Amino acid sequence: MQSRTASQSKTIVTDLVLPSETNPINNLFGGELLARMDRAASISARRHSRRIVVTASVNHVAFNRSVPLGSVVMIEAKVSRAFSSSMEVYMDVWIEDRESGECVKANEAIYTFVAVDETGRPVKVPELVPETELEKLRYDAALRRKQLSLLLAGKIKPEDATELKALFD
Repeated sequence: MQSRTASQSKTIVTDLVLPSETNPINNLFGGELLARMDRAASISARRHSRRIVVTASVNHVAFNRSVPLGSVVMIEAKVSRAFSSSMEVYMDVWIEDRESGECVKANEAIYTFVAVDETGRPVKVPELVPETELEKLRYDAALRRKQLSLLLAGKIKPEDATELKALFD
């Protein structure tokens, strides 16, 4: 199986915030943004694996800035690391200023997807080769996040969380 780069999974979903998608103070509902991110991340994971993918977890979401009615929202998703059958997808959410066209980062999120066959069984995915410094940082951090998740779920012992232990040595 040939490895892939993060840029090969890059997905940008651009959309407009409409009145029916906002709360009483005219900001995009958080759940609406989560759904948009799920779609963008699933396309990214599918591009990486070339398989059917399912959402395994929403690992992290940071709603740092509200997204007002009428905003153009861009979600940029890339696979940050591939494991055996799972892929971590990192997303940056941008708001485009209507007048200047300048983009401001509003939110970020990390989702995990699993590649499956037609019967829903997990299948292997290609290795990810990070290229840029940011991709390398996210790639390294993904293993720590995975170990933390496995540790909290009781699926590995603390002494087996080598990447986490290295942070404190």
